[in-house]
Amino acid sequence: MARPSLSTALAAIVLAASASAVHAAKVTDCAKVGVCYCINDDHKPAIDANVEKFRQLLADQRKAGKAVIYLSVPLTSGGGGNFDVNKEVAASIKAAVEKRFGADYVYAFSPLVDLPRGAGGAEYMVMWTALLEGQDGLGAFDAAFFAGPGDFARYFKFDGNNDMGKLDAYFDNRAATNADFARAVQNGLTKEAFRKYYALRASTTVSRGAHDEWNIFRLINEKRRADGKLGTPAQIPIVFDGQGVAPATAETADSEGYTGKCPM
Repeated sequence: MARPSLSTALAAIVLAASASAVHAAKVTDCAKVGVCYCINDDHKPAIDANVEKFRQLLADQRKAGKAVIYLSVPLTSGGGGNFDVNKEVAASIKAAVEKRFGADYVYAFSPLVDLPRGAGGAEYMVMWTALLEGQDGLGAFDAAFFAGPGDFARYFKFDGNNDMGKLDAYFDNRAATNADFARAVQNGLTKEAFRKYYALRASTTVSRGAHDEWNIFRLINEKRRADGKLGTPAQIPIVFDGQGVAPATAETADSEGYTGKCPM
């Protein structure tokens, strides 16, 4: 079989690159509450399928007579954090919230789901924004819980006595017993960074997505206050680190995370 000429091979590469660029087209997706994201349009079918699945999940929980609460937990591995550890913290917060109010009466929704490979923060936020705002833009949850330092402290069993030392011991034990964590260490996660992150920084404050989620709930509450059938009493309560926040705080905008339209 004859080998293709250099010009033919180059043409094939150019065509493949062009097809890939078309396949990965960026589009602006705007929600009912007014926030927009620049996303890869290829991920929309998976996003829409997940939104429908989770809407049905929430409907089933409401049918069972439960209040539904949204949990915002940072999952990033940046800055000394670890994704798998954060997933475990999220599970522990969900269990704690459901225990606090009673699992027969409350369902805590923890947003842990994967989109197809290549999806980024903007794609995930399109999904969560659609779920948070609901089909009418007036919200789909009864409350929002934003994880704070105390939530992480409970997971690590901090007691106010040498808590950074506890993190050192946790780091060493996990590196010795958990292959994925050991690989994270090999790839650059240091004990010092881990210790500083989970002792001093771990909360939704460090999460870009959580910043957007805060603003989304603020916008939903604005719409509720202006709605003649809902009004101020129907605002969605906001909790940070286990405590309700003051009205002025809940109504204050946060810095943006992934929002923004695609460049023209």
